[in-house]
Amino acid sequence: MIEKKDIALEKVVLVGIITQDQDQEKSKEYLDELEFLTFTAGGEVVKRYTQKMNMPNPKTFIGSGKMEEVMRFVKENEVGTVIFDDELSPAQERNISKILNCKILDRTNLILDIFAQRAQTSYARTQVELAQCEYLLPRLKGMWTHLERQKGGIGMRGPGETEIETDRRIVRDKIALLKAKIKTIDKQMAVQRGNRGKMVRVALVGYTNVGKSTLMNVISKSEVFAENKLFATLDTTVRKVVIGNLPFLVSDTVGFIRKLPTQLVESFKSTLDEVREADLLLHVVDISHSNFEEHIESVNQILDEIQSKDKPTIMVFNKIDAYKPEPFDEDESELERTKANHTIEDWKNTWMAKLGDNALFISALNKENLEEFRKRVYKEVREIHITRFPYNHFLYPDVEDIS
Repeated sequence: MIEKKDIALEKVVLVGIITQDQDQEKSKEYLDELEFLTFTAGGEVVKRYTQKMNMPNPKTFIGSGKMEEVMRFVKENEVGTVIFDDELSPAQERNISKILNCKILDRTNLILDIFAQRAQTSYARTQVELAQCEYLLPRLKGMWTHLERQKGGIGMRGPGETEIETDRRIVRDKIALLKAKIKTIDKQMAVQRGNRGKMVRVALVGYTNVGKSTLMNVISKSEVFAENKLFATLDTTVRKVVIGNLPFLVSDTVGFIRKLPTQLVESFKSTLDEVREADLLLHVVDISHSNFEEHIESVNQILDEIQSKDKPTIMVFNKIDAYKPEPFDEDESELERTKANHTIEDWKNTWMAKLGDNALFISALNKENLEEFRKRVYKEVREIHITRFPYNHFLYPDVEDIS
């Protein structure tokens, strides 16, 4: 099993492809994200390779010419790791390893490695280990080439189990044990959630590294770990928050990412019970990111997978302090204004206008527009609270000043 440990800085080469579904601009953005993931895992990217293809090569992912180019660079610069932007099949991984003779990872393996580093609680570690086992199972053959069946001969004939089959059985047994352990912990956590009573629950959701934990720290006055790295938060944190005179619960959940490994979606579905059982979602978005709209789509897709897309949601556009539109020269008549030239005011007049007061623009780091944020959240939580407890407005009368 891959164990949780600190990784020394190592040289890394990234490889991606440009296809009909993934043009050059999108491929560059995915590789930028992959580079950030590599940095988070403890690697230093020294070179990036891309190739235009109709579809990935079923044997080596990229073409033979490009593979030779990568191989020369790896040998000349003593690169220890090559990371591919898409998930490799077990056969591709084996073939590429033989050619490059170095450590081969794909995006899934890299994310699993980061999760293994970040997991703090027993529950998170169990979920990561389950995802790792499920990823490892079909790849055992390539990883244990020395465990092939011995040749025939005197005393070697007859039934028996090869070591590779033994290893597969061990991993399958491990998966069954981990699933049983997660089931037990799920029951314990369901009891814990039940013990919280009928307090209104608010969940922070969003893409990874959008500032959810920073916002959590500001509104709950707690010390949730926050860092400018992907997946800084892995364990769900729940805090009691009081705005005005109204108490409610806020949970900070794991961030989402494009091309999220299937194994992780499955093993972390139980962690996302906090989202499923929430009364209100605060969808935090990093508006300073050039492709924040695509991030919103990715988050909505995962929310749909866990049956939470239709919950009451407030869009919180964070990091307005870091937002810088590209300058646009009105005299250049040949050029057309694009989304990159939009100011925040321009954005407010686009599809965001349909959100009405469900769109908030803040900076959690610099505490900008937080009073407006508190008032909007207070209003929404109070409506849910009064619906649930029709007579509780005597205990929690409406207040004008909630600062």
